[in-house]
Amino acid sequence: MPAKNPFDLSGQVAVITGSSRGIGRAAAEVMASLGAKVVVSSRKGDACEAVVGAIRDAGGEAMAIACNISRKEEVAALIEGTMRQWGRIDTLVCNAAVNPYFGPLARIPDEAFEKIMNSNVKSNLWLCNLALPLMAERGGGNAIIVASIGGLRGSTMLGAYGISKAADFQLARSLALEWGPKNIRINCVAPGLVKTDFARALWEDEARLKTLLETTPLRRIGEPDDIGDIVAFLASRAAAFITGTIIVADGGVTIA
Repeated sequence: MPAKNPFDLSGQVAVITGSSRGIGRAAAEVMASLGAKVVVSSRKGDACEAVVGAIRDAGGEAMAIACNISRKEEVAALIEGTMRQWGRIDTLVCNAAVNPYFGPLARIPDEAFEKIMNSNVKSNLWLCNLALPLMAERGGGNAIIVASIGGLRGSTMLGAYGISKAADFQLARSLALEWGPKNIRINCVAPGLVKTDFARALWEDEARLKTLLETTPLRRIGEPDDIGDIVAFLASRAAAFITGTIIVADGGVTIA
C-alpha cells in the first residue's frame, strides 16, 4: 500500500488573513489545490470573492469573509463565520499586516507606531486566542504567522515594521510552548523582498533593486508562490514535528 502524500491537505479548513492578493492569495490557492477548504479574507469583500472564484474555477473549495484585522469584532466574526460554515479550523494563517510609515524611528508618530503594533502583532494574538482553543477541542491544528526578515535585521527606515515582526517571532515561540501539549504547532515564515503590491515601493526602485540583487545569492527577489508554498508545507503532515521555528525565505540575503 503506497504511503499517503505528506503534503496532502484534504479535510483541512484553513483561514488566511490578507489573502485577496500577494503572499496570502498564493497560500490560499496552493492550499486549495492540495485539498484544503480555504477562507479567503481581507478588508474588501469584492476582492476576496474574486479569489474565491478563481479557486473554485480551478476545482478547489473556498469562501470569502471580509475582515479588518485591526477590529476585534471583525476578527471574532471571521472565526465565527468559519465555524458556522465548516465547523472546524485546522490551520490559521496570520498574513495580513500594515506599514503606514517609512522613515526613522526618531520621527515616527505615536499613532503610526500603534497602528503597526496593533495590526501586525495584537491582531495575531486575537486570532490565535480565538482559533487555537477550537483546534484543541478537535485534537490539534496549527498556526502560521507570515513575518519578515525585517524582524531579524536593523533598519533605518523600516524600524517599527521590523519591531512588529520580531515580536511575531516571539509570539510564535511562546504560543508554541503554551499549545504544544494540545498538539498545536505555531511557526513563522520570514520572507525577504517579495514582488507584491505591499512591497511595490521597494522593488520598483530600480537603483535599490539593483543593489539588492547584486548582494542576493539567488540573484532575484521572491515571488508570492515562493512563500505560499512554504505556508502550505507548514500546514501539512510533512511539518508535523516542526513548531516554534522561523523559516527564512529570502534568497540568501541574510547570509550574504
